[in-house]
Amino acid sequence: MAHHTTRTARPIALTAMTALTAAGLLLAPATTPPAAAATGSPAPACVEYAQSWRYTDVHNGCGDTASVTVEYTNGQWAPCRVIEPGGRATFSGYGTNGNYVTGLRTCDPAPATAERPAS
Repeated sequence: MAHHTTRTARPIALTAMTALTAAGLLLAPATTPPAAAATGSPAPACVEYAQSWRYTDVHNGCGDTASVTVEYTNGQWAPCRVIEPGGRATFSGYGTNGNYVTGLRTCDPAPATAERPAS
C-alpha cells in the first residue's frame, strides 16, 4: 500500500509546485523593474564583456566614461552602471538556465539610483 500512497502524493506535490511556479511567473513582471533605462543604442565597441555562468564582467576600454547595462536572452533586468575609462563592473552571469548575454546597451544612470523593488 505504501507504494500506492507514494504514487498519489507525487501528483499532488507536482500540482502544488506547478501552481506556485505559475503564481511566481504571473507576479514576476509586476515586481521586475522595466528595462526602460536602456536607450536602445549599442554600447561602444571599446566596452567589452566576458561572461560566465555566475558573472558577466564588463570592461570600459574607451577614453570616456560609459553608462551601460547588459541585455540577456530572457529579458531579465540589469542595472545601469557608470564605468570610468579603464574601469570594470560586474553583472549577473547567465546562470544554470543558460540565460546568456546578447549585448551591452547604453543607458541613463539616473534610474540606477532608485531602489530596486523587492521581489
